[in-house]
Amino acid sequence: MSITVEEKNRLMNEFATKKGDTGSPEVQVAILTSRISTLTEHFKTHKKDNHSRRGLLKLVAQRRKLLDYLKGKEEARYQDLIKRLGIRR
Repeated sequence: MSITVEEKNRLMNEFATKKGDTGSPEVQVAILTSRISTLTEHFKTHKKDNHSRRGLLKLVAQRRKLLDYLKGKEEARYQDLIKRLGIRR
């Protein structure tokens, strides 16, 4: 359940903090969010796929760690990111 190269490049361009940025927390969280939503759709039809569910939980935990880091580092960037991604309703 991975995302396509085109989708990943689009996310990197959209959430990059500067030109050529591929590793900032914003980009990483955006990519993880895309993978999480893809897996969530997968589970709507494959309810008993527990092996992939474990991977989903790992992705969610990784995203949570990155968001906690960003919140501690710079609150304004954190608030902007969660608003742009539509998480933490």
